[in-house]
Amino acid sequence: MREKLALITGHLGRARLERTMAALGCEAFDWVIVDAGVKVAALMTNEIIRRRVSLPEGITRVLLPGRCRADVESLSRHFGVRVERGPDEIADLPAYFGRGARPPDLSGYDVTIFAEIVDASQLTPAAILERAVSLGSKGADVIDLGALPETPFPHLEESVRLLKRNGLRVSVDSFSTDELRRGAAAGADFLLSLNEHTIDIAFETNAIPVVVPAEPGDLASLLRAASRLREVGRPFIADPVIDPIHFGFAQSLARFVEFRRLMPEAEMLMGTGNLTELTDADSLGLTALLLGACSELAIRNVLVVQVSAHTRRTIEEHDAARRLMFAARSDAALPKGYGSALLALHDKRPVVSSPSQVAENATAVKDANFRIEVSDDGIHAYNKAVHATGTEALDFYPLLGVQDDAGHAFYLGAELAKAEVAWRLGKRYVQDEPLDFGCAAETVKQDATAFKAAGPTRKRAGE
Repeated sequence: MREKLALITGHLGRARLERTMAALGCEAFDWVIVDAGVKVAALMTNEIIRRRVSLPEGITRVLLPGRCRADVESLSRHFGVRVERGPDEIADLPAYFGRGARPPDLSGYDVTIFAEIVDASQLTPAAILERAVSLGSKGADVIDLGALPETPFPHLEESVRLLKRNGLRVSVDSFSTDELRRGAAAGADFLLSLNEHTIDIAFETNAIPVVVPAEPGDLASLLRAASRLREVGRPFIADPVIDPIHFGFAQSLARFVEFRRLMPEAEMLMGTGNLTELTDADSLGLTALLLGACSELAIRNVLVVQVSAHTRRTIEEHDAARRLMFAARSDAALPKGYGSALLALHDKRPVVSSPSQVAENATAVKDANFRIEVSDDGIHAYNKAVHATGTEALDFYPLLGVQDDAGHAFYLGAELAKAEVAWRLGKRYVQDEPLDFGCAAETVKQDATAFKAAGPTRKRAGE
């Protein structure tokens, strides 16, 4: 049976929706546009849709605009067919249907994130627990307690036990055999930075050893240590160690490839901090590249550190990257078209309306409320009486006639400044919504079935 899709919209969006769907030329399903009888589709509610919308005969699925605040489950029961929320913008419909009308599934991953607390020896157990819980909430699977050279760690055992009591997996990272033994005795799950000279510790405990070369770049020593563990059936994880750029990075990446060739079944770990921390570049791209290498080489563990200010979101970035790479590999596809979590500065489709489309939208407005859009030629602010265009927020002040309306002027100034940032960077701008910086910034989750409360510029002082 051929699917028949009903797209529900409002007066202002109908013409554009018709053009978009006609140009799309869907061969997989039939479609019909249903006008809900409201001006703006985002203002549709469950009650409005129930009262004003009657579905044509034979409809098998209903698509609502992404910003519509209606409850899709309730409407599915009302109409007796599946109702789903589509993309926020009409311009995104071709891509939406191109992925089979389903958002990508990013729930799966197969990479374990070890999050290192590099100064654990200088923190109290309570402070370590607080940081560990925070790291876990961001995506960390194992909390790595980093010991500093020649720095006492008298509360190591207490810290390990405290984290374990709180349901956390723990690793201890140290070049001190004494600290490794103490950490293992306290219940650590993993011991990091063992080599062929210290590997005997692995036979004294149930903790899984993470082995590294005995000397920088010495792949042969890592292979000897790994072979010894494999011969006796001892679980282990091998880390050939990534070096910083200009200090052996390319050669170190080759070591990972060679180790995987020689030991195709071995568990491996990559420490990404030597790139993310020691390169003055946004860490998102570096993380995506390294997790892509991990995906190709079946490296299922990464050690992540966050010391520098520019890597403050590195756990979230690694979590997003492992999910993206897993989904793309599962689909035998490029890591492209799986969401925008790793696109912080520039969006793939920053502009949803051409200048002529903005002009068309402006002519349809019959009220005094300002709409703001960003197009290729700059920022547009318009209502029934004004259509101003510029590239800097302050350019608009003398053009909008709000000099005597402080609240409105403040609101428009804030929105226009946001629009200017979006236009300069090439980001998607949506009026009254925060700019989307992917996983590089905290995102406030919104209730898709509820309208936003009135902002402060709509209230009187003191309310």
